[in-house]
Amino acid sequence: MDTKALRQKILDLAIRGKLVPQDPNDEPASVLLERIRAEKQQMVKDGKLKTKDIKNDTVIFKGEDNLHYEKLPDGSVKCIEEEIPFELPERWEWCRLGVITEIYGRIGFRGYTKDDLVEIGEGAITLSPSNIINSKLDFSSCTYISWVKYDESPEIQLAKNDIVLVKTGSSYGKSAIVDKLPEKTTLNPQFVVLKNTKINSSYACMYLQSTHSQNLFREFVVGTAIPTFSQKALSTLLISCPPISEQHRIVEKLNELLSFVDTIESDKTDLQATIQATKSKILDLAIRGKLVPQDPNDEPASVLLERIKAEKEELIKQGKIKRDKKESVIFKGEDNSYYLKIGNLTETLDDWRIDDIPDSWGVCCLGEVCDYGNCTNVDTKDIPETAWILDLEDIEKDTGKVLQKLTLKERNSASTKHSFHKGQVLYSKLRPYLNKVVLADDEGYCTSEILPLDFNDMVYPKYARYYLMSPTFLKYANYCSYGVKMPRLGTNDGKKAILTVPPLQEQHRIVNAIETIFAKLDEIANALS
Repeated sequence: MDTKALRQKILDLAIRGKLVPQDPNDEPASVLLERIRAEKQQMVKDGKLKTKDIKNDTVIFKGEDNLHYEKLPDGSVKCIEEEIPFELPERWEWCRLGVITEIYGRIGFRGYTKDDLVEIGEGAITLSPSNIINSKLDFSSCTYISWVKYDESPEIQLAKNDIVLVKTGSSYGKSAIVDKLPEKTTLNPQFVVLKNTKINSSYACMYLQSTHSQNLFREFVVGTAIPTFSQKALSTLLISCPPISEQHRIVEKLNELLSFVDTIESDKTDLQATIQATKSKILDLAIRGKLVPQDPNDEPASVLLERIKAEKEELIKQGKIKRDKKESVIFKGEDNSYYLKIGNLTETLDDWRIDDIPDSWGVCCLGEVCDYGNCTNVDTKDIPETAWILDLEDIEKDTGKVLQKLTLKERNSASTKHSFHKGQVLYSKLRPYLNKVVLADDEGYCTSEILPLDFNDMVYPKYARYYLMSPTFLKYANYCSYGVKMPRLGTNDGKKAILTVPPLQEQHRIVNAIETIFAKLDEIANALS
């Protein structure tokens, strides 16, 4: 179920007067709007508002010809029928956003410096767009600014029932109502805040979240690198205004229905997490010989590994390759546990939990069966414009699905690439916790953060790919990664990673079983979307 579309449909019905029935006893919205204008006029007389604050207030009405007109502050009238997006029920009215609320923002302020930022408890919270999650304010991760900076802009210090709206950046249009404030809070320059809203604040906020409003925001936007819309444009946004009593009924029904949607979304998220956990468990069983039964007629993996060693010794003897001075040897000790010996250093492999693998299986280091780290670097000037260029952003985490295929001409990349060919396993050494591993279905070029691995028929590539995506290998890669902001798995650590090797025929059966089970799980996941 597309819960996002369902949420938008509910909001769409609400702002059109189709979510709750109308009550002929309700005071018409025209009376409410007239009262709002009268109150604002009185506030100007009392000095609580400036004349400029109401200079853009207008009155929208239907003429005798049944068309919509707008009376401007200077007394002139113009037809706005083409602006009206949909018909309203009786007792509803159209108005501009600037009539029913006050819009504030930090104009001309570009942001905070390091000197403005303080530790938790030493200043006020300043919200960023990331603090809006599912149309609600989330205070679990906040930035704090000094009290001096907080006091500079009292007009955007938040109070209960204020509406915060992102006007700048990729998240423009996100909004939330301030229903609670754990501490004194203000906004960063990407926001505007709607204060002293004269209609139900929750209704106004939900109106801003509707598809209708979001589409209008796109029309308000100027700039491409950093899209933004002006407060003046925002103040002209048309609002469908129900009678105040109906506003309350709409909000009550919206909260009920959106809460139900949230429950569906939560259940959907839980089920997706369960599906992903199930896939991880399947891979864990697969690399331990517990997913498919063994066949005594299969050639043992030990024969395959001995053949690999013999071929390597022959290449060394012929002088085609040199013997690695830090060559690794895996053996079973007297305690029946596996050990890894590199030079004079011997370490236990208990963390790999491989002591109970089937007798027909073998164990080796990843570098023994593939060319880990041996990549062909290619300058982009030597790559055809029509060649496939694979970047990390093209790969979906945890699934290894290629989300998009772009050519050099489409990507316009200038950095050095690694060439790869069909059948190679493409392993992302950067941020290994993202679990981005692809089996190349064509030749191309990839970012240098991706290592093309060629198993040369020593190991079935599909089995190798699933092994690299298994929780066991993930745990090892994350443990060995170096770098804080950009952690990556080093070449030496990658080469000495442990690989459990089933007989070749069993590798194919394991892959078939994994793909069959994953296909069923994906059917369930797709049914949710």
